[in-house]
Amino acid sequence: MTIAEPVAQSARRHQKLTGAIFDVDGVLLASPHERAWREALEGFADPARFTSDMYEDEVAGKPRLAGAVAALKALGVPNAAGRAADYAERKQKRLEELIHAGCVSAFPDALRLVQAIAALGWPMAAASSSKNANGMMKAIRLPSGKSLLDMFTVDVPGWDLPRGKPDPAIFLLAAKELKMEPASCFVAEDAPAGMQAARAGGMTALGVARRGDEAVLWAAGADVVVTSLDEVAIDDLAAGRLSRRPL
Repeated sequence: MTIAEPVAQSARRHQKLTGAIFDVDGVLLASPHERAWREALEGFADPARFTSDMYEDEVAGKPRLAGAVAALKALGVPNAAGRAADYAERKQKRLEELIHAGCVSAFPDALRLVQAIAALGWPMAAASSSKNANGMMKAIRLPSGKSLLDMFTVDVPGWDLPRGKPDPAIFLLAAKELKMEPASCFVAEDAPAGMQAARAGGMTALGVARRGDEAVLWAAGADVVVTSLDEVAIDDLAAGRLSRRPL
């Protein structure tokens, strides 16, 4: 534990929450990223070996090239670093095909939480390591006629940052763009690396366990874990606290 870590933790415990930062893939959107990574493996390795756990552990939250290197290394592909650019390019092409085919949807619970937070008047940021996130969010329409992207004060493209999660850079940049102290924000994430990044940035970490992986998110440092964003207690948010709604 570093000297700075207890200070950051103390600040998180006592700072009133007034802003939200959302990861996109897996939290807001059921996107075809994992499918594209898997299907693009043909010719590099057996796609069946690319499991959801591997995607979360090795790829999720990382810049595209770094994710490609990590996946190929995890699969034991020879010269992984040298072949990663080709794999990443093939993945991007496949992803664009899937997006064009309409293989993107929003999680209804995420839309409800975003709209509830907007009603509180909180600023919100969408933070994604994907270059395709904005286009996908623009395609999601709300009953108001706005797009999902319109609901966010800022959107932060992590793909132009030098380091991906668990480095906190993307979330710290989001807080800066929101003109807020990191300790005033909570981060909604579905990946262990995202939990670690939120905590490293001195933010409150909300784990979204859509795959029944509550224990993994708790172990990664989540402050609160839910299986659906409908479980977030809105009344407590209004008071500046993040908690799970009583069952």
